[in-house]
Amino acid sequence: MTLTPATEFVTYTLDNQVATITFNRPERLNALLPDMIHTYSNLLDFADADPQVRAIVVTGSGRGFCSGADLSILGTDPELVQGFLNGQSHRTVPGKYLHLSTPVITAINGPAAGLGFVIAMSADFRFAKSDAKLSSTFARLGLIAEYGIAWLLPRLVGLARASEILISGRTFTGQQAAEYGLVLSASDDPLSAAYECAADLVSNCSPASMAVIKAQLVRGMNAQFNESADDAFVEMGHAFGREDLAAALRGKIDGVPPQFPSN
Repeated sequence: MTLTPATEFVTYTLDNQVATITFNRPERLNALLPDMIHTYSNLLDFADADPQVRAIVVTGSGRGFCSGADLSILGTDPELVQGFLNGQSHRTVPGKYLHLSTPVITAINGPAAGLGFVIAMSADFRFAKSDAKLSSTFARLGLIAEYGIAWLLPRLVGLARASEILISGRTFTGQQAAEYGLVLSASDDPLSAAYECAADLVSNCSPASMAVIKAQLVRGMNAQFNESADDAFVEMGHAFGREDLAAALRGKIDGVPPQFPSN
């Protein structure tokens, strides 16, 4: 059995082809230490490389999702601050979602702030607890829009709303996030919503198709329409050459979920 790179503070489980990564410092609202960011990055790669994993759910233990970097510790240890700034994991984690083949789903079960907010927003699918408190916080800490969130947020909700969220650094609720279009839904149980979404992907969607469509979306963000259409024609040719289409057709004929090959 392959050992995961999980630790006490960032845990990993696999069930029904859904990997769950959980930030696990509930007494600190899952505030991040440099080693936790490194572990999280490794776990994303670990899950993405496992052919048995068809969806990744990310959440937090206790009453929080992730309150960002643990400023109480970083503020007392200059070496930790320097290590945090010099580390590569915290620079690449938010953008890593864009390059994973496996869909990532965040269940925002409580406060998500700073880097925790960026991690929550960077996923392919996002579900929030209705009363969860969300905030970029950067402007209120004398910082800047970090980790690529200034690139991502306008693409999610438009420049006007992104400007308001980032420049003000104000706190808003999961319900408001749903109204803004930042999350797919707000409810009392975002983890159940995330698992329901993951189960649907596992049962009904081709891993190869999901991976290709994710890549198409990323490429299309900065492409002209004709470039995106040409890209689609190329990918369509590849799709017709894979077993996945035949598996989907057999499933429809037999009235059963398709048995897609692993990606």
